[in-house]
Amino acid sequence: MPNTKRRRLFVRSAATSLAVTLGATALAACGSSDDDGDAQSGPVSLTYWTWTPGMDKVVDLWNKGPGKEQQITVTVKKQASGDTLVTKILTAHKAGKAPDLVQAEYQALPTLVSNDALADIGDKVGDAQGKFAEGVWQQTTLGTDAVYAVPQDIGPMMFYYREDLFKEYGLKVPHTWDEFAETARALKKKAPDKDLTTFSANDSGLFAGLAQQAGAKWWTTEGERWKVGINDAATKKVAEFWGGLVQEGAIDNQPMYTPAWNKALNTGQQIAWVSAVWAPGTLTTAAPDTKGKWAMAPLPQWSDSENVTGSWGGSSTAVTTDSKNQDAAARFAAWLNTDGDALNALAKESGIYPASTAAQLSGAFTTPPDYFSHQADFYTEAAEIAKSTAPSAWGPNVNVAYTTFKDAFGAAAKNKSDFTAALDAMQEDTVADMKKQGFEVAE
Repeated sequence: MPNTKRRRLFVRSAATSLAVTLGATALAACGSSDDDGDAQSGPVSLTYWTWTPGMDKVVDLWNKGPGKEQQITVTVKKQASGDTLVTKILTAHKAGKAPDLVQAEYQALPTLVSNDALADIGDKVGDAQGKFAEGVWQQTTLGTDAVYAVPQDIGPMMFYYREDLFKEYGLKVPHTWDEFAETARALKKKAPDKDLTTFSANDSGLFAGLAQQAGAKWWTTEGERWKVGINDAATKKVAEFWGGLVQEGAIDNQPMYTPAWNKALNTGQQIAWVSAVWAPGTLTTAAPDTKGKWAMAPLPQWSDSENVTGSWGGSSTAVTTDSKNQDAAARFAAWLNTDGDALNALAKESGIYPASTAAQLSGAFTTPPDYFSHQADFYTEAAEIAKSTAPSAWGPNVNVAYTTFKDAFGAAAKNKSDFTAALDAMQEDTVADMKKQGFEVAE
């Protein structure tokens, strides 16, 4: 992307596809600080929109400590997550009443920036950059010389497997994707009623993370035009790999997070899961009877010489352009995501995996998750994996690409048809939507 703050990622007058009609109901909960003064000239009150559970308890640490000393009080306003929150932020911003601070998923940042809803806080967050892995920090700069948020939590991807069943069937943990495919086939020969895993089309974030690991760049820019590469060579490689396994019946083709998927994990019908660092929480609920039987390993690589992972999930703390106290808001955002006490509280109250590299080996992360209590080095290994997070390349209409993924890949997985055709559909729909919104798109 061009090194410019002026163009704001090619902001245009056309309304974003996420925006909704302004109305009294939507605006009732909106509003930024009423204080027109600078944070250093008197007491400041900030409003923070977030969906993270227990955030009010974390913010209390600020209000009773650094915030009290600096006369900066933060009030948490609990919100829904995902596209719902992005829509609400844009609605409020259009009326000039967005809150001071917002929690934003990394893939939502380009949408918010292109609508001029987020402030550049690069000169307000001190030495925060050095506290995060390069690939993580890059997600908040969008490849520009600006900084639009401070990383909060991340989801480095990993490989989870039933250690007992791998031993029973004589399987080795795959280090490459070729070995992964051979492991799936070997299991089918030894236990035809079992699957190594499933390809799920109901969570586009998983596929995006796998493409990211392979080197995909879904959105980039040429000058001041966007270039969409969702069906680039790297992503086609991923689609062909998983589509091939589904078509030959080497893995299952059912979606995740269903009662049937939970049962498959809990009974050992599926014995592995490509997931992220937050997987222990999901397994605790989905497969309670298999506690202590799973192990975590790095994600398989495309070649023996590589060491890179993708990211599945994660969010940041951003300051809005509507805030009248951006310095104070940025100061809080930096504290929330780099201070040791704040991050320990976030881990305890919210269950997040911090983006801060130092926090990944301290506090709550000095002992393994209870579900993986037998794997003492769980978080040590996770921290090493997190360092290898590949850079991402998000664009202004991720929601459109994700919706098409669920429809096109959902049909392809169910019918065991061509995954690359589904990928082309994602490309076409995403480009068409960007042009409809008024973005210039390079062919």
